[in-house]
Formats: sequence, C-alpha cells, structure tokens
Amino acid sequence: MMTRKLITPALLALPLAAALLAGCASPDPRYYTLAGAAAGTANAANGAGAAAPPASPQPLWIEVAPVRVPERLNRAQLVVRNGQDGELRLLDLARWSAPLPDELRDALSQQLQARLGAVDTYQQGLSGVEPVYRVTTEVVRLEASVGERASATINWTVRRLPDGKVSAGRTQAELPAPGAVDGVVAAYRQIVAATADDIAAGMDTLRR
Repeated sequence: MMTRKLITPALLALPLAAALLAGCASPDPRYYTLAGAAAGTANAANGAGAAAPPASPQPLWIEVAPVRVPERLNRAQLVVRNGQDGELRLLDLARWSAPLPDELRDALSQQLQARLGAVDTYQQGLSGVEPVYRVTTEVVRLEASVGERASATINWTVRRLPDGKVSAGRTQAELPAPGAVDGVVAAYRQIVAATADDIAAGMDTLRR
C-alpha cells in the first residue's frame, strides 16, 4: 500500500520565508586602518619619494602620545559630511579597526619611525633612554565628503626631554577624495604623512 505525504501550504511557505530572511540580512561592516603603509609609499603619494634615513648606532628615541580628536569623531564609525548641506553622517558599514585616537597615533608613529630611524617608547617600558622627543598632536578639524574632498587642521608639539625645549606647528591639508570610502581613507593617510613630515622637520630643529 502506497503512503502519500501531504504537503500543506505552511510547509510550502517555509523555504520562501527562509529565502526572504537571507535576502534581508544586513551586510557586514568593513573595517579601515590608517596604519600599515610604508613611509616611502606615503611619500610617493605626496610626490616626495624620500630615501630611508641612514642606519645609526644609537637609535633616536621618541614617544608618540595618542592623538586628541573632537568628541564627534571619537567613535567606531567613519564620520563624513553630506556634500550638499554639510550635515554629518555616521557610516555604519565603514568603521575604524581601533579607536580613532589610536589609529592616528599608530599611523603617525609608524611614519615617524620610518622617516627618522627612530624607536617609539610609548608604553614599551623602556628606561634610561635620552634624549626622548615627546610628540603630542591634536586634531582641530578632520572632515571629508565621500567622492569629493578631505581636509584637516592638526596642531602638534615636539618636546625634548629632559631640557623641555619645544618645537610646535600646525599642519593644514586639503586633498581630493575620489571614489567611495576607500578614497576618504587614502586621503586621510596622506594627511597623516604630511603631518609626519612637518613633525620630523620640527624635531630636526631640536636635534641641531
């Protein structure tokens, strides 16, 4: 005797519901970092192409502190401006891989170490190394419109220890940011590279 399986409308609806749920699933966010590119690459992007500094028997000790940023930027998502009305937007699907002050610090430290042949002592537990050049930076303005431009104003100070001699300055930049979010991140990396160039020049005046 043949047994027939009854397929009800409710059973037919299950695969359709599963397909609809899969189609409505939210995409995963992408994570971006400002560190990672070699200083030579960053210099090439700025048209500099500077050679690596010669090896020194005594490393240059620096200490790069976390970068101070406006509170509106201190969040996981990238913050951009609407190109038409200037309204701020949080990009939920474009996020920093670390808090922005740390992203900026790590990128700036990497750039300075590569340019100067230096060693960053920040949170390394090193002692008895001098002179140490302590670098502090503050982002006054960092903004971009996706597909348009990115700009920044960054104040920086280099303090030589133990005598406390100071060199200070301000880096201002405005760059094109073509394409999607990747263009904004690339422009921000160039801004970090330009800031590192200015800080390195300021540090050079203290080393003379």
